[in-house]
Amino acid sequence: MIKTNLSFIFLSLLFACNSAPAQTPELKESMVRGAAIYDDFCMSCHMPDGKGVPEVYPPLADSDYLMKKREESIKAVKYGLSGEITVNGVKYNSAMAALGLYDDEVADVMNYILNSWGNEDGKMVTVTEVSKIEP
Repeated sequence: MIKTNLSFIFLSLLFACNSAPAQTPELKESMVRGAAIYDDFCMSCHMPDGKGVPEVYPPLADSDYLMKKREESIKAVKYGLSGEITVNGVKYNSAMAALGLYDDEVADVMNYILNSWGNEDGKMVTVTEVSKIEP
């Protein structure tokens, strides 16, 4: 009996440590709004599954760039992007136009892409954080 309980406790702790960060109700609501923005502004280049177009538009799915370069990613959504970047070991050099989004829309779409398709950031992008990003 004790051995069974210890095994259960060990497995529970193991799975708890390896699970994705819990999403707050605020983050979930932001992601819903962000999904709609993604559909309107981002999907045509980055595709419905976030995998992008090989050698043309970088993937957002399982993206090391998004996870490691948070500020640069927010800046790209807010102001556009030109110049070479490397995503998952592949170089991309396509231009991304400024989308004309408000800071709250940038935050929402960032929350969506940072927590979709294998990305698990869990830290909510806020309007305040976006407003501090300069060109």
